[in-house]
Amino acid sequence: MSSRTETLEFQAETRQLLQLMVHSIYSHKDVFLRELVSNASDALDKLRLESMVDKDLEVDTSDLHIEIATDEQARTLTVRDNGIGMSREDVVSLIGTIARSGTAELLRKLKESKEAGNQDLIGQFGVGFYATFMVAEKVTLLTRRAGQTEGTRWESTGEGTYVIETVDDAPQGTSVTVHLKPVDSEDNLHDYTDHGRIREIVKRYSDFIAWPIRLVTADAEPVTLNSMKALWARPRDEVAEEEYRDFYRHVSHDWADPLETIHMRGEGVFEYEALLFIPSHAPFDLYRADGRRGVQLYVKRVFVMDDCAALIPDYLRFVKGVVDAHDLSLNISREILQQDRQIQIVRRRLVRKVLTTLKEMRTADAERYRTFWSQFGRVLKEGLLEDPDNSEAILELLCVESTHDATEPTTLHDYVARMKEGQTEIYYVTGEHRATLENSPHLEAFRARGYEVLLLTDPVDEVWVDRVGQFDGRSLRSVAKGQVDLDTEQERKEAETEREQQAKEYADLLAFLRDTLSDTVKEVRLSARLTTSPACLVGDAHDLTPTLEKMYRAMGQEVPIVRRVLELNPAHPLVTGLRAAHQRDAADPGLAETAELLYGMALLAEGGDLTDPARFARVLADRLTRTL
Repeated sequence: MSSRTETLEFQAETRQLLQLMVHSIYSHKDVFLRELVSNASDALDKLRLESMVDKDLEVDTSDLHIEIATDEQARTLTVRDNGIGMSREDVVSLIGTIARSGTAELLRKLKESKEAGNQDLIGQFGVGFYATFMVAEKVTLLTRRAGQTEGTRWESTGEGTYVIETVDDAPQGTSVTVHLKPVDSEDNLHDYTDHGRIREIVKRYSDFIAWPIRLVTADAEPVTLNSMKALWARPRDEVAEEEYRDFYRHVSHDWADPLETIHMRGEGVFEYEALLFIPSHAPFDLYRADGRRGVQLYVKRVFVMDDCAALIPDYLRFVKGVVDAHDLSLNISREILQQDRQIQIVRRRLVRKVLTTLKEMRTADAERYRTFWSQFGRVLKEGLLEDPDNSEAILELLCVESTHDATEPTTLHDYVARMKEGQTEIYYVTGEHRATLENSPHLEAFRARGYEVLLLTDPVDEVWVDRVGQFDGRSLRSVAKGQVDLDTEQERKEAETEREQQAKEYADLLAFLRDTLSDTVKEVRLSARLTTSPACLVGDAHDLTPTLEKMYRAMGQEVPIVRRVLELNPAHPLVTGLRAAHQRDAADPGLAETAELLYGMALLAEGGDLTDPARFARVLADRLTRTL
């Protein structure tokens, strides 16, 4: 067989990452060994799974393990496994480049962390293999994929290029030999040929790895360093909090402690164990369509798949952890999982448990729940669209801003408890910014009457309020839609004569405005919701809101233009003056310009976008000039 050797350059972003690794000031360089062990464990998991799926794959799985060997004289440390191994193409794609999305974001976070003096970031983003260059002068990798005859040797000093060679003497699996830098205690660069140090690192980071991690010594049999006890299978009172935190870091590659740990067991017809975590901060890919999900599926301690979407709905995608099912087939596919009755039962139980845990957190520790909501509240609200069976539980978890308090959000329960006597609906308004909503003319009558209004500013709010419709038997009502009448029956009777008179007095002006603005509004009427503004725009009960209309168009969906209703404040001087001017000379061409300005002002007051801002500014400037 001919040997094929090439010298190749790293991908540009990989070079940047390597430079950060090699020249980093981070203290926790021990994590390089944890990353190599984790990679080896993954390789063993994959071989075990592939050997069960592919009956033609001739491999020996009777003694799958990880070995760590050192050479004090040569200053090397080697981590090797007899797992799935890699082909030459795998090596180029997985080692020569960063084979994952979000590379630019990763580099930004690494740089920010370095500038801020953060000592805990390297090794926590799953960069894995690259972490070796924190401690290595050179790295050599030897690998052969199971079922193939050719092996591959890869070598690099991490300075921009690597050498890759096809070889015929590689054992199945992967070995990584780290040619260590000299010990430097000031730089926290320890002696990684020291067996005591290796034991300490493995115990700290990898004790729960399911495969034996053996330390090879020259004068004795290999010693197994890890307990291999599945953490999720142990009773909760036998697991220390530090063990939970270490396991969380392993499954999440997060640098912070979890906000909450959920350890549960399902017994009966279908048995399973679950160890789930709620993180304390959102990952950078939380809103990416290709972002990673965090729940792994095991069957009787055997890894089956990462990122098991069938176990956790998308709106709980921030949850990390492991589910170990006892009665599933090991070669089950993602497609079959979606339809598997037992998995669906587990999914429902996990969702209920997570939501119950969050409810308990909200009640028992408001500060911790505030942290959760700030990071994941927007995602949780997606469940109101995805999971109608649990909508009531999710509604009870909502924390939303309102006019009741300028800084503290409210729950819907607390809103209901504060409702005025005789109030039957929960009032809300949607938009992009709180400041805009607080100054919206739609709130004027509600503020004057002392009614609290929810201020909903997340994009998902535009959808769920219509989908859900009610809470605790009370309808959710937009203050920017439909007719508003907050008068009591007595007030309505007392104002009846005045309203009839206003209807007669404004009939001609309203007809004129309907005709003049027919291209932009579908109706013009007098308003009961305005106290200080001259006009506002409102939608009918089932109209798309302007924000939702804009969202659909941004996503490339064609939606019809929604014409709304222009409401006038009959007590405002601008409106009364316009009526008087129309009575004096209905043919005055300036009236049409005033109508156009009135509409534009109403649109701007609610934070909307003018169709032709330049024309609006020109007309306004001309009118102002004539007043000087």
